[in-house]
Amino acid sequence: MPVTARGAGHGYVGGCVPAHGGIVLSLARMNRIKEINAADFVAVVEPGVNTQQLADEVEKRGLFYPPDPASRKDNAIGGNISTNAGGPRCLKYGVTRDYVLGLEVVLADGTVVKLGGRTHKNKTGFDLHRLFVGSEGLLGVITEATLKLLPRPPYRACLAIGFDSMRSAVRSLQAILGAGFLPAALEIADAFTLAAAYQRTRSERLRGCHAHLIVELDGQPRSVRGEVRDVQQLVKPQRPLFVEVGLGTAKCEAVWQIRREFSYALRDTGLTKLNEDIVVPRGRLEDLFVFASRLQRKHGLPVACFGHAGDGNIHTNVMVDFTQPGAKQRSQAALDELFAQVLEWGGAITGEHGIGLAKKPWWNQALSKEARDLHRVIKKALDPRGILNPGKFV
Repeated sequence: MPVTARGAGHGYVGGCVPAHGGIVLSLARMNRIKEINAADFVAVVEPGVNTQQLADEVEKRGLFYPPDPASRKDNAIGGNISTNAGGPRCLKYGVTRDYVLGLEVVLADGTVVKLGGRTHKNKTGFDLHRLFVGSEGLLGVITEATLKLLPRPPYRACLAIGFDSMRSAVRSLQAILGAGFLPAALEIADAFTLAAAYQRTRSERLRGCHAHLIVELDGQPRSVRGEVRDVQQLVKPQRPLFVEVGLGTAKCEAVWQIRREFSYALRDTGLTKLNEDIVVPRGRLEDLFVFASRLQRKHGLPVACFGHAGDGNIHTNVMVDFTQPGAKQRSQAALDELFAQVLEWGGAITGEHGIGLAKKPWWNQALSKEARDLHRVIKKALDPRGILNPGKFV
C-alpha cells in the first residue's frame, strides 16, 4: 500500500502528490514546538511546525533560525527538510541541511529510528540523519527534528538598488563579493519581473528599472552601518538609478516586501508561471540572463528571472498562455533547452524545490547512470517494497 507523507502541500514540483494512490499521511497536526533551548542553541520540533512561526518564536528568545524560504508563512519544517529548502539568507548562512542536527524517522517497515542528536558536532558513524534531508519522502517519514540555532544578529540593514541594465547589476554584485563582503542576502530581478511588480505595487522606483538588487547586511550596528556606506561606494561606478537604504528590522522588511510581491505580480499577468529554480555557477550569472533573453525571443514566451543571485540560484519563470496554439510544445522546448544549457555549465536543475513530478523528465540528464544507480540501491535498502512516495524520481 503506497504511503505519501504530506505537510503543508505548498511545494512547486508535486513532491507530495500521491502519484500511485494509497494513503496520504498528513503531518499537518504534528505541529508542536517541543523545545527551544537557549543554552544548547537548539529547537526540537514536530514536522508540521510552520517555518515562520518557528523563526518568530526563536527570535523572541534572542536566537536565530536562518533558513528563510520566501513562502515560509505557508510551509512547514518537515517539507523544508524533505526538499532541503533554501531562501535568500542561504548565501551567508546555508540551507536547511546545515541546521538539522538530529531527526526521528519512521522507516518503511515501521521502525522508529533516532539519528544525530543535539550537539553541534557529532562524528559517531555515518551522517545518517542528513541522508533524509532532501529525500522528498522516499526514504522515511520525519516525525521530529532537532535544529541548530544561532545567536540573533543584533542589527540589520538593506539596500535596494535599481539599474538600467542587467550587466550593471551583475557587475555590482561581483564588486561586492570581490571586495570581501558576505551579505546575508543578495537578490536580483530582471526587467519583466520588475514591470509586473510595478503594475501590482505602483512603486515609482520600479518604473523604467531594468534590473534590481537587494543587499542585506547583518551584525553589530556600527559595523553594519560602515558596510552600508562601503557597498554604496562599490556600486557607484555602475551608475545606479537609485539606492534605497533601510536601517533596522522594520525598514528592512519594507524593502523585502516588494521582493515578496514578485511571484504574485507574475501571477497577476494572467500567464501560467512555470517556476524553475535552476542553479548556475556564480561566474555564469550574466550568461544565464543573456541565455534567458535568447530563449524568450526564440520561443516567443516571456521569461522572468529573479532570485538568489549570491549563490547562482535564479528562479527562471517561463510564462505561458496555454490558450494559444502550440504554447505547450513551445514551453516544453524552452524548458528542455534551459535545463540542457544549465547542465552544460555545470549547474543543477533544482536548487531548493526538489524533483517531485515536475522535474522527473530531466532526472536522467541531471545525474549520471552511476549516481542514479546509487540512489536506487539506497532506496531499495530502506524501502524494499517501494511503498514510500512511489512514482517519483527513484
